[in-house]
Amino acid sequence: MAGQFVPQTEGEVAEMPDDGLTDQHALVTGGSRGIGLAIVQALKARGLRVSAIARQWPAGAVPAGVLALAADVTDEDALAAALAQATDRHGPVMILVNNAGGVETAPFARTDAGMVRRMLALNLESVFSLTRLVLPSMLAARQGRIITVASTAGLKGYAYVTAYSAAKHGVIGLTRALAQEVASTGVTVNAVCPGYTETDLVNTSVAAIMAKTGRAEAEIRAELARANPQGRLVQPADVASAVLWLAGAGAASVNGIALSVSGGETG
Repeated sequence: MAGQFVPQTEGEVAEMPDDGLTDQHALVTGGSRGIGLAIVQALKARGLRVSAIARQWPAGAVPAGVLALAADVTDEDALAAALAQATDRHGPVMILVNNAGGVETAPFARTDAGMVRRMLALNLESVFSLTRLVLPSMLAARQGRIITVASTAGLKGYAYVTAYSAAKHGVIGLTRALAQEVASTGVTVNAVCPGYTETDLVNTSVAAIMAKTGRAEAEIRAELARANPQGRLVQPADVASAVLWLAGAGAASVNGIALSVSGGETG
């Protein structure tokens, strides 16, 4: 997999293969924490010029050498302004990682139109917006990678997150349709679908379940881990490794997939 060293003999490490990533410009949304931060760090470690968008950047959260941009991904004008700053600094974006997202939980009977609109705007419409802004430069260069962090909720159903799951299913549909449209252009479009991952998003879900049920945190976290056949929560670095592979030259023929990173929870 891209970005990994392959041991040869004791005391010797093989040179890292050329995966076509070095010195390209990558843009990551939701890059200040969790999966997004892990992706930013992995791309930077591979020698890319990295720009990252987040709604807020906590003090000390910006990795060295990364262009940190503040924007709400649900505001297309703000996205366009952030993209302009990124391209002014680093040139056209050739790797786009749509990672920003969030979840609200409620039984279906209490899932109102406002929640549906918020979930669609954050998880789906933002992907449309930034992809539309970035794609023309990729098509002109006849190369590019569009990678969206979806969720296993885009591959199966989970109770109490109908609006979020619907949005993530939409992301998978967008990925598959656009992949077909640009297949002959040198641009690939793929998604990665993490299961329950050790992030603030899971911490928020755990807190919500605790508040509603009174159950202990350890019990809830163990139940989430059991959804993964490996019996653990996915780590942000696991997802970043999948993104690195899809971004590299070795995945040039991989187009239109929704790659499950879930320990076998979904195929």
